Amino acid sequence: MPTPLPENPDPAASSGSPPAAPDRIELIEARVVDLVIRLILLGLFAYLSLALIRPFLAITTWAVILAVALAPVHDWLTRLLQGHRRLAAMIVTLAALCVVIGPVAALTSNMVESVQSLVERANSGQLKLPPPPARLETLPLVGQQIHDFWTSARANLESVVLSYHRILAPIGAKMIALVSQLGLDLLKFVLSIVLAGLLLIPGPRLAGWGRRIAARIVAPRGEQFVDLATVTVRNVSRGVVGIALLQGILIGVVLQAAGVPSAGLLALIILFLCILQIGPALIVLPVLIWSWLTMTPTQALLLTVVLVPLTFMDNVLKPMLMGRGLSTPTLVIFMGVIGGTLSFGLIGLFLGPVVLAVFHDLVLTWLQHDPHHPVEKS
Repeated sequence: MPTPLPENPDPAASSGSPPAAPDRIELIEARVVDLVIRLILLGLFAYLSLALIRPFLAITTWAVILAVALAPVHDWLTRLLQGHRRLAAMIVTLAALCVVIGPVAALTSNMVESVQSLVERANSGQLKLPPPPARLETLPLVGQQIHDFWTSARANLESVVLSYHRILAPIGAKMIALVSQLGLDLLKFVLSIVLAGLLLIPGPRLAGWGRRIAARIVAPRGEQFVDLATVTVRNVSRGVVGIALLQGILIGVVLQAAGVPSAGLLALIILFLCILQIGPALIVLPVLIWSWLTMTPTQALLLTVVLVPLTFMDNVLKPMLMGRGLSTPTLVIFMGVIGGTLSFGLIGLFLGPVVLAVFHDLVLTWLQHDPHHPVEKS
């Protein structure tokens, strides 16, 4: 009697071969779904983490930049104090607060008081222009026109303001918003300097972690990128931001001592122009003309003798602090200043050019190492 054949034979089960194609597809699909779920969870945690640190992003970034820029001074002071890193960090922090926050706070306070006084006088109807200088009419070409406009504005300021209200109204709104933001920006400066002082203490260990992270992300040139970023931060911090801050503070103090109206506002504009690599001449020159029209010849001469060297001091200090000079194009600095100020306020005025300069140099270095498409550095 013949042996009955088994129903629905499974050749794969008897031969021990891998599962059929539909089973492998299901297994791959399950793994893909698992990977997608993990990526979604990871992206969610990354988004929440960024949302949590976003209010502190500008402060933290500027603190890191300050720590990198001040590290050589801290190391020198640590050797001088026989290895006391905490004491050296405390001294550097206090010195930075005294050098930066004191004058900046004074100039900011003066600017706020000037704007508030201007607004109050305008609201009360007491805002009137002083009489035009007697020597204004003697200026060639434009003296008579300026004198006539000044006289008409002094006689009826409201009509002149109404005539140009479409231009003046947006400017006034921006100025009021700027004044209201300055106090918060000054507090951010203080927090950044304090945080930078705390970062100086574990500086070498943090630098090692930065090198390891960069090596994992952009191997094998991660450490080279970290070194380049460090050099760029120090060059731009000293040669652009540092010199601009020094010029703005010194010229602002001179203007304040000379009794120039709205000295704090003028100093802030000078600081902005210096970081843009335009220079303070656009403000200093009208101030000097005003001084020769309104002051005694001796006072005007003294103010000129003091302001002219301060106006051109960057031409002497930049080669001394930066060696071969600034390699970052002016356009990059300009975009960094404008974008940083619009994005982060007053602290972005300093943060923007440094961050964009570092990004510019890193991209150029990355492209220069492409053997197929070498790029010349501008």
